[in-house]
Amino acid sequence: MLDIRLFRENPDLIRKALEKRQADASVVDSILALDDRRRVILGEVEKLKSERNTVSKEISRMKDAESRQARIEAMRAVGDKISELDNELRNVDAELTATMSTLPNIPSEKTPYGVDESENVVLKTIGEMPEYDFEPKAHWDLGPALGIIDFERGVKITGSRFYVLSGAGARLQRALIAYMLDLHIKQGYTEKYTPFMVKTATVYGAGQLPKFADNLYKDHEEDLYMVPTAEVSLTGYHMDEIFKEEDLPKYYTAYTPCFRREKMSAGRDVRGIKRGHQFDKVEMYMYVKPEDSEAAFDKMMADAEETVALLGLPYRIHQLCTGDLGFGATITYDIEVWAAGCNEWLEVSSVSNVTDFQARRANIRYRPEDSGKNRFVHTLNGSGLGLPRIMIAIMENYQQPDGSIIIPEVLRPWMGGIEVIQAE
Repeated sequence: MLDIRLFRENPDLIRKALEKRQADASVVDSILALDDRRRVILGEVEKLKSERNTVSKEISRMKDAESRQARIEAMRAVGDKISELDNELRNVDAELTATMSTLPNIPSEKTPYGVDESENVVLKTIGEMPEYDFEPKAHWDLGPALGIIDFERGVKITGSRFYVLSGAGARLQRALIAYMLDLHIKQGYTEKYTPFMVKTATVYGAGQLPKFADNLYKDHEEDLYMVPTAEVSLTGYHMDEIFKEEDLPKYYTAYTPCFRREKMSAGRDVRGIKRGHQFDKVEMYMYVKPEDSEAAFDKMMADAEETVALLGLPYRIHQLCTGDLGFGATITYDIEVWAAGCNEWLEVSSVSNVTDFQARRANIRYRPEDSGKNRFVHTLNGSGLGLPRIMIAIMENYQQPDGSIIIPEVLRPWMGGIEVIQAE
């Protein structure tokens, strides 16, 4: 959430930011009007309460019973007016908070302007594109032929966009998760195993509500949400807490399954296992001081890039433009890997600096060593990496003429001696 003081002091900055995001900037005027009304009400309430306090002291000193009763009756009317204004203030506060919670973060000056994803900027491409003396197959053909992906039973169990991994396929998925977690620990992150269901306040604090309500799975009876990403639970981990400055930074990593209704993927290519309602992901997350967030962003980006590079896959780095920037992000770099069978680039990591946007919603601050006023921390998040797309890239890029798949060396310690996946 943005700071209300920014609306008062520099509303044009927010208007321009919304325009860069291809969003309606007129909402700024609505927020300013609500804020003005809120401050007027507060002034009236304070004035009436001051009057009531003064008169209450006068009443206690009055001797004439009739005059005393008249003043008491007058103060009852003042009390009724205060109650009326308090109710109006609660309504205005609720409307103001609801309206502000719909606004995205302000793009960084380093984020390029663009209308949509077609204007994202490719910063660099790393690795050689694989060449084959045969026609490479897509994973939706490779997997069933090897007996490691079962689409029919996934649909039978649950429905469309679900599948079952079997044998070496299930083991490859598990190996990737273990590899990523162990690598992130070496990179300086502390592993967390968090709940896969969270409270409404936790989802709101992470910036997922109300913006993405239609994309979330919810248990309405218990008022709990299935996590769309570990970013949500890792934001909630320190919700309503105040760090000591000496305890920052905090680097966390966590594996969770992720649950998304994928309404926004309508019209996209959803063949195979590229885009499902349930998928696995390892997340990186940071809590840092504001002055350290740019350096933290560089570190997280380097850590994500290393995670891909060690797998020996060709990849490229995209910087998202303002029109494609995520709701809470000020700057985002995506890492995409090449999938030879699909013949396309697949996003496997998205690294973002969220600055104090989530911290304001979740009320996460730190106390400076100089005992100054508590400040909101900055948070950063990044996929490290997302499955199943990284598994798609491994299957398709490491495929052999006979349809077998070579396991990248870095994953073999978790594969129980399997170096090549072959048809049984």
